[in-house]
Amino acid sequence: MTSKERVRAALEHRQPDKVPVDFGSTAVTGISASTVYKLRKAFKLADKPIRVTCCYQLLGEIDEELLEKLDCDCIPIMAYNNMFGFRNDGWKPWTLFDGTPVLVPANFNTKVEQNGGIFQYPEGDTTAPPSGFIPKGGYYFDAIVRQEPFDDDNPSVKDNTEEFVPIKEEELRYAQQQAESLSKTERAVIGGIGGTALGDVSMVPAVFLKNPKGIRDITEWYVTMGSRQDFLKEVFDRQSEVAVENLKRYYQAVGDNIDILYLCGTDFGTQMAPMCSTVLFDEVYLPYYRRMTDWIHQNTKWKIFKHCCGSIMPLVPSLIKAGIDILNPVQNSAAGMDPGELKEKFGSKITFWGGGVDTQKTLPFGTPQEVYDQVIERIKIYNQNGGFVFNTIHNTQLNTPIENFLAMLEAVKQFRK
Repeated sequence: MTSKERVRAALEHRQPDKVPVDFGSTAVTGISASTVYKLRKAFKLADKPIRVTCCYQLLGEIDEELLEKLDCDCIPIMAYNNMFGFRNDGWKPWTLFDGTPVLVPANFNTKVEQNGGIFQYPEGDTTAPPSGFIPKGGYYFDAIVRQEPFDDDNPSVKDNTEEFVPIKEEELRYAQQQAESLSKTERAVIGGIGGTALGDVSMVPAVFLKNPKGIRDITEWYVTMGSRQDFLKEVFDRQSEVAVENLKRYYQAVGDNIDILYLCGTDFGTQMAPMCSTVLFDEVYLPYYRRMTDWIHQNTKWKIFKHCCGSIMPLVPSLIKAGIDILNPVQNSAAGMDPGELKEKFGSKITFWGGGVDTQKTLPFGTPQEVYDQVIERIKIYNQNGGFVFNTIHNTQLNTPIENFLAMLEAVKQFRK
C-alpha cells in the first residue's frame, strides 16, 4: 500500500499492510523543535536550524528527510497563520533556552523580562499588550489572560465571537496550492481551518487578538460551562454557522486533495474523570459539532479528526454520535482509559490516533526497554482490524531522551515488519 492507502484503510477499519504512522501532521501529534534537532543529529542528517511550525508550543518541522527516517504516512498543510495571529513566513533565526537553533516567522517579536522570561505579542505587535509568556527555561508559551470587565448577568455573544469571520481569499489560495502539491506525495494529507473548535480553552484567551473582549479567562470559561449554558449555545450556534460557510469555501479550494480535516482540540477530560457530563455534552456541544460534521460527511470524502485529552471513556459514545471519525491522543495514562477496553467497545466505530506510548512517564522517564515494550503492547491492541494510526500520546516533549525516542521507532519498525 501507499501511505495514503494505508491510512485510508485504517480509517475505514480495514487491516492495512502495516500500522500507519504519524509524527508532526498536526499541532497535537508533533515533536518539540529541540527534540527534532537532536533527532537530526542522531540520524546524522545535515546540521541546520529547525523551523518552528507552532509558535505557541514551539514544535519543530518534520521535513522530507525526517519524514522518510520516521516512516511517516501523513503530511500536513502548514497553518497559514499561527496561534499569535501572524503569518508563518519570512523565517528568521532564534534560539531556544536550551541552545537549539531554530527559525521563526518574521513577525515573531518578543521582549525579555527582568527574570529572563519572554513575552510574545498578538500579530507580532509589540505596542499591544503581550498575549503569551514563556518563563526562563520553559518549554512553550502560556496564554496571558487579558479579560476586560463584562456584564456577569448578560455576557455578550458578539464579544465572544468576534474572531469567527469569513476565511480570507489569500488563505484559500495558499491552502489550494499546498493541497495540490502535497497530494502528489502519496501520503495522507491533513488540513484544517480556524474557527471550528468549540470552546477550546487554548483558544478562549485569544492570544491572536490585540484586545479580546468577552469571557476570556479560562477559569471563568469553565464556570460558564456549568452556569451559562444558554450563552454557550448562542456562541456555538453563531460560530458553527460561520464555520460551515468557511468549510464550503475551503472544500472548493482543496477538494479531495486532503484526506483528513483537523476539526477541534477541545479537551473534555481531566487526569481523573470527564470534566462534563454526557448530558451537558449532548445538549450544549453535540448539536453544533453535528452541524459541521454532517456537512463534511455529506459533501466530502474527508475524515474528521478530534483531539480530546484526559479521562473521557464515558464521552466516547457521544463523540461518535457527534460525527467524529478520529479520536486523539487516546490518553491511556488517564483514569479509566484502558487500551483493551477502548478497542473492544469502540474500535469498530472510531479510529484511535495516538495512544502508542505514554508521554507523561514512559517516553520521557522510562528506560529504552520500557518504551519498546509499551509500544509493542499498544500496537498489538490497537492495530487489530485497522482503526489505528500510531502516534505518541500528544506531542513529544523537549526533555525526551533521544535513546527513548529511537527505542519507540525501533518497536514500530519491528512491528511493521
